[in-house]
Amino acid sequence: MKNPSAAAVGTPLTTEELQQPVASAIHTVVLLAVLGVWAYVSRMHAIGTRAGPAPSHMAIYLRTLVFEWAMFAFVVYGIQRRGVTFRELVGPRWTSVKKVFLDIGIGIGFLLISFPALGLVGRLLHDTPSLDSVRFMAPKGVLEMTVWLLLSFTAGICEETIFRGYLQRQIIGWTKVPAVGIIVSGALFGAVHIYQGGKHAIAIAVLGMLLGVLAAMRRSLKPGMISHMIQDSIGGIVLNRVVSH
Repeated sequence: MKNPSAAAVGTPLTTEELQQPVASAIHTVVLLAVLGVWAYVSRMHAIGTRAGPAPSHMAIYLRTLVFEWAMFAFVVYGIQRRGVTFRELVGPRWTSVKKVFLDIGIGIGFLLISFPALGLVGRLLHDTPSLDSVRFMAPKGVLEMTVWLLLSFTAGICEETIFRGYLQRQIIGWTKVPAVGIIVSGALFGAVHIYQGGKHAIAIAVLGMLLGVLAAMRRSLKPGMISHMIQDSIGGIVLNRVVSH
């Protein structure tokens, strides 16, 4: 990056800076390979647990927490090797309370747009909502619900950093075409959620693309992180109530 202090002092990076690769090609290939293996293992595990006895939710949550933070650390390591700071990846820091609430408001507003959009995608795909696709992950009890909320926080930070911060920026840096970075990183985001079923993974890919547009427009990951955390938290609460009753 030509202006490494810009994001740190609250100034958005320039278009030229945003269209530079953030890590080496080898680092990206390794990351994609690990994500691919994780997606495959998660898919096989989901198929097995749906057909078998109730799995240990805590084991699933803790395994996912460890994996996501490990990938987050790997991404930070890769960008730092390139001379890019995490602050440059996530966007300008908050310099006032007003900016904090602005990003929170944008994150919540994004949910009001994305929920209907995903509902439309589901109808077009004839993706009938099914509790069975995620029942094996539904939190039960106070402890599991608490860990789920921690997992939601983790997903907001780690997944937005990996997919919208790193992969989207990396692909844009290679192609110089923002739309390509948004579409490809969104598709990869959907692919790692294949354990929820093929049609639902497509809907999640669309969500990833919408989050990519948000990140590109705001030149910041923060609104998307906030929206991601809230959406996953609400999803866990709803699953908890539905399964409990």
